[in-house]
Amino acid sequence: MTVREGITIAEEAGLDLVEISPNAEPPVCKVLDYGKYKYEMQKKAAEARKKQKVIELKEIKLRPTIDDHDFAIKMKSAKAFLAEGDKVKITLRFRGREMAHQEVAYQVIAKVRAELDSLSKVESEPSFEGRQMVMILAAK
Repeated sequence: MTVREGITIAEEAGLDLVEISPNAEPPVCKVLDYGKYKYEMQKKAAEARKKQKVIELKEIKLRPTIDDHDFAIKMKSAKAFLAEGDKVKITLRFRGREMAHQEVAYQVIAKVRAELDSLSKVESEPSFEGRQMVMILAAK
């Protein structure tokens, strides 16, 4: 029907003519209370926002000379972060002359990769940022 007929029917019913999908051919309209429609759309949007998960970036700081038990504790918390769906940034900090022994750092990073391989994928490869090596892991 024409727009004029739709508006007349809506006015007789005491309601509004609301365009539902303007891109359709022909455009689809409904006769309803616009205030109520607007309120329901706001409720749907709020519900969708409530259900979505914001992915955070959690950081785990290590040292090249980390002990086995300390390493196990750090990996336990990294696994928990990944299980929640967050990304994990592994930071290996160097002090003093430790920069001369970067192969030790690569061994620690390889150990981290092996430990978290089942839960994560590498998002950014290990790289140096000043006096620290950084690698980012994302949950699978």
